[in-house]
This record gives sequence, C-alpha cells and structure tokens, in this order.
Amino acid sequence: MEEKLDFSLPEKKQKKSRASGVIIGLLLILIVLASVDLISSLSGNGSVEEPRATFLSAEQTKQLASKLSQRNLYRRAAKVWQDYLVSGELSDRQRAQAMFQIGTLLEKAGVYDEAIEYYYLSEAAAKLNELEPQINAHIKDCFEKLGKFSALRYELMDRTSFGGGDGAGGKIVAEIGAEKITEADLDGIIESTIDNQLEPMAAFMTGEQFNEQKKKMLEQYKSGEAKQQFLQGWLAQEILYRQALEEGLEEKEEIKKIIEELNRGVLSQQLMNRELADKIHITETDLQTYYEANKGEYVEPAKARISHILVDDEEQAGDLIKRIKDGEDFAEIAKQFTKDEGTKETGGKIDMDITKGSYVPVIGESKELNDKIFSADAPAVLDSPIKTEKGWEIVRLEEKTAERQKSFDEVRQQVMYSLTSQKQQDVQQEYIKEMMGKYNVIIHTSATAPAEPSEK
Repeated sequence: MEEKLDFSLPEKKQKKSRASGVIIGLLLILIVLASVDLISSLSGNGSVEEPRATFLSAEQTKQLASKLSQRNLYRRAAKVWQDYLVSGELSDRQRAQAMFQIGTLLEKAGVYDEAIEYYYLSEAAAKLNELEPQINAHIKDCFEKLGKFSALRYELMDRTSFGGGDGAGGKIVAEIGAEKITEADLDGIIESTIDNQLEPMAAFMTGEQFNEQKKKMLEQYKSGEAKQQFLQGWLAQEILYRQALEEGLEEKEEIKKIIEELNRGVLSQQLMNRELADKIHITETDLQTYYEANKGEYVEPAKARISHILVDDEEQAGDLIKRIKDGEDFAEIAKQFTKDEGTKETGGKIDMDITKGSYVPVIGESKELNDKIFSADAPAVLDSPIKTEKGWEIVRLEEKTAERQKSFDEVRQQVMYSLTSQKQQDVQQEYIKEMMGKYNVIIHTSATAPAEPSEK
C-alpha cells in the first residue's frame, strides 16, 4: 500500500507561528505610535524639549535677554538671564546683578511672588549698596500688588530693624498644644478673612479698588484690643472645629446634608459671580453719567452744632434767656442751672452734628426745635425756649453748615456700588431666565395659589 505524505505542521510550530503574529502586531503598533509622535513633534503639539541658548557667550546671552525685554517678552528674557547664571564662572556680584534683573523682569510680567524670590536671592548672593534701595522699593511694590499687606508690614519692619532679633512678626500670640501661632500668623489669618469677605465683590472691582477697600478693612484691626478680640473668636472656632473632626461629625448624615446645602449655595453664587463679571464692565464714563443722573442722592444735608440748657419750667427758661441776652456767659449759666448732667461740665455743649429735618442729639425728637435751629443765623441764642419731653430747652446755635453737593471724586465708591448693584439685578434676572429655559423649568402657580373661598 502506498504511503501518503503528511504535509501538516507539528503542533509546536503552530504555537511559534501565533507568537510571531503577536510580535508582528506589536511592531506595527510601535511603528504607528512612532509615526504619531513624529507628526505631533512636527506640528508643535508634542512635548518637545525647547533648545536653550547655551551655545551663546555670556555677553551674547545678556544681549539676547535685553532684546527680549525691549519687545516686552519679560518671562522669556528672565529665562535667558537664568541661562546666563549657569553659562560660566560668575562672581558673587555678577550673580546678584543677574538675579536682580530676573526679579525686575518677573515683576514686569506680573509674577510678583517669583519676583520677590529673586530679589531675596540677589541679596543672598551679595549685598550691593547700589541695589539695596532698589530692591527695597521693588519688594514693597510686589507685596502691595499681591495684596499681602500684613506680610509687607513685617517685611518693612525687618528691613528697618524695628522687628527684633528673630525677625518681625515672630512673637507668639497663642498656642494650641504644641502648635504656636505667631503675630505674623494672626495677621495672615485676619487678611485671609477679609479676602473672603470681599470675594463676592472682587469680580466687579479693579485690583486697585480691591486693595484700597482691603486696606480700609484692615484698619479695623490695627489696635491690640481689636486683634485680641479677633484672635479669641478665631481660636474658639478653631478648637470647636478640631473637636468636631475628632468626634467624626462630618460623617453624620444630617451634617452631610447641611454641608451639601452650603456647597450648593457657594457653587451657585460663584457661577453667578462669574456670569456677572463677564457681562458687567463699568467704565469711568459710566460712573460719571450715573452720578450726573442721580446727583440728588449725593447731597450732604445742612448741619449745625448747638449748646443747650435744660430747666423745669418756662418762666425760669425765659429769665435765663434774658440774662444771656443781657451779656451773661451761656456756658457759666449752663453749669449752674442745667439739669442735663451729661453736658453740664462742658457748659451745655453738644459735640454731635444736627442734621436738618432729623432728631436733635441729646435733646430728642422735636420738629419745632429743628426748624428754629436751621432758620437762625449762627452764633445766636434762640429767642424763646422750646418745650420737649424732658423739660424746657434754652438753645444757642454755635455754628451752621449749608447743604452741599458732594463732588464725584468724594462719592466715587458709592456710585460704583450703586451702579454695580443696578447692573447686577438686570444680569441676574436675565441669566436666571435663560437657565430656567435650558432646564425646562415650569412653575405651576395655580398649585400654590390660595384656595377660593366657598360660596357659603
């Protein structure tokens, strides 16, 4: 019987074939990835390391940095100066000068925190007398532009040697266990709190306006008493917060619901703030136009200052007025006869302004007295006494200021606030209406309307 030839491959060889196929597939994938990487590199979308100008001499590097700076490419110029620092052997003086240049360029680029770092590095490299006043001025400007006023204060104290040996702000004001809170820490916490309070309005203010408002609010905490009061409140909140975390309150369902509600409120407000900031752009012309259209809102009313004598009956009041008119001293008579112990020692003088049409400080509500005060000419004693709830008043008008229109410069911040509030309302209403449409909101007013009364 003729033997047949078997052309089938052994099982082992089949496995080898499959393995070869896998290898070929992997190679194809690598080729594709390499191609994609090459295309990406050519198109500029890949992360290709930028060539640095290390082949230039030190002088050429400085010239390149100068040219970039002249073209307002400050960050690129700073990068070239950094190349200069590693380009060769430099003296401490040259390093200090280069780092100062980098600091000024970063400051021009608006990167104030990095600029401060390089000014510090310049001082560390070498103390150069010609750079010292410039560095002081630049660091001050950078801290101001960052809005870091407490840090600026301690910086200035350190630089003028008012802060003590360990550096300004290093005095410990409180301790929580092993944690020490310094004076600088406290000022930083106060500043951060003010930032949070101003945040809702920050989107509608220029950097200059924001910093100006922040400075005014920081004035509240200049005294040691105000700082102590703030510190006690902050410490109370901090230890309660730590105890709450220790007890795991944040894991309780009812607390999670409260946090979720707060989170919803914050996120929705932030979204609205962003929308308002995008759509509200108030120019100086807008402010002046609003001021002119609403001048009546910015009028300082007429004001007056008076002295008074309070007595029990009308006859005595009349006699005292006659004596004053005959030349006796008003203050001496007040010290002798007035029933008002609060003003007796000052001869009846009231150290508060009276506004036309409003109540009279110390004396009280009296339209008749207010009208007579603003009808008289100062200085003068009113011809007749005025009956009030406390008794009979003898009044001397000391000085009077006429009604005055406030200038635009005086009320600029008020105008800004009023106009911003007006525009906010318009934008909010429009945006809420737009979102209602987007999410298909339907309000069934009939479902919440009061029930119709029955015929009976």
